[in-house]
Amino acid sequence: MKSRVAALLMVAILALAPPLFGGGKNEPKASVTFHLETEATDNPKMIFPQGIGNQTHYFRRMPELGIKDIVSFSPFPSETGENFGIVFRLKSNATNRFAAVTAANQNRWLIAQVNGRAVDAVVIDKQVSDGVIVIWKGVTLADVKILEEEIPRSDAETNKQ
Repeated sequence: MKSRVAALLMVAILALAPPLFGGGKNEPKASVTFHLETEATDNPKMIFPQGIGNQTHYFRRMPELGIKDIVSFSPFPSETGENFGIVFRLKSNATNRFAAVTAANQNRWLIAQVNGRAVDAVVIDKQVSDGVIVIWKGVTLADVKILEEEIPRSDAETNKQ
């Protein structure tokens, strides 16, 4: 009986150990993801709906690109001036992966999410192989400040040289 209680106590301690001792990797505070359009008939657990204009489109939950694929970024005022857009430079492996995705998925939508919010969407009209991806609108100043904590700014790299 005592060994059973001791075993349960040990399991409980081990379950709490990672949060108590900072186990695991530091999760980024910022989030940037790009999701590819898919069919509404795909597995409902693997897709999410998003309104674009007055139509509902469906996107893969698993992003094609994420914050770990980004080398640097540069924000700019959006066309409306109400918020920001961002130019992202991708790592070389992400550049190759994104070139393949854009070549194979022309005429599909690609939606950008920043910190969990859908901010912009574009239709893929050609292969993108230059390692640059742009969010044209919808990014707030607060988003930019959070991104600065995780990703170097492209203009900061230029100023160092």
